[in-house]
Amino acid sequence: MSKKQKSIIEISIFTAKGNLELLKESVNIGLDNGLTVNEIKEIMVQLYAYCGFPRSLNALGVLFNIVTERKNNGKILEIGRESTPIPPNKDSLIYGTKVQTEVVGVEVKGGIYDFAPMADRYLKAHLFGDIFGQDILDYRTREIVTVAALASMDGVNPQLQAHIGISKNVGVTNEELNEIVGALEECLEIEKSNNMQQFLK
Repeated sequence: MSKKQKSIIEISIFTAKGNLELLKESVNIGLDNGLTVNEIKEIMVQLYAYCGFPRSLNALGVLFNIVTERKNNGKILEIGRESTPIPPNKDSLIYGTKVQTEVVGVEVKGGIYDFAPMADRYLKAHLFGDIFGQDILDYRTREIVTVAALASMDGVNPQLQAHIGISKNVGVTNEELNEIVGALEECLEIEKSNNMQQFLK
């Protein structure tokens, strides 16, 4: 992985864990490694769907402070491009269902999605239609972000296992997944890297 990709993994891990000191360090390194402000912002916004608004908003606060500090110090700062505007007539549910099917590889239905249809609607319309519909990050990068975040959290093994499979469907390689394992061992503790490693095996 490139230094930029490694920074994406570390930012995802520390956002999900809520470790703001190490997040600040990883954001600064990420900016130095070529990540734009808008790319980092998109990582943190996406992760609210996986680790909740409190940690997402805290992470965005860290980024906001870093951007302000760098501007005040006259440091070069690449904001990056904005997402392509979403057509005003786009139906998020229809579009999100299409994106979810493409990312997952099969249509997602039945089971808990029939049992809790509003959760199914929120996943399709909001997560896949509105969030994944922003094209600042591609699907492959979004899955690297998701796997890194889930692997750093407790009690989400079913989702981690699912997203490891989904990540492969959008082109993430075994080597890249092993880079996430290495980052978990370096950034957190051996238990987290071992936990993910068992699913890779």
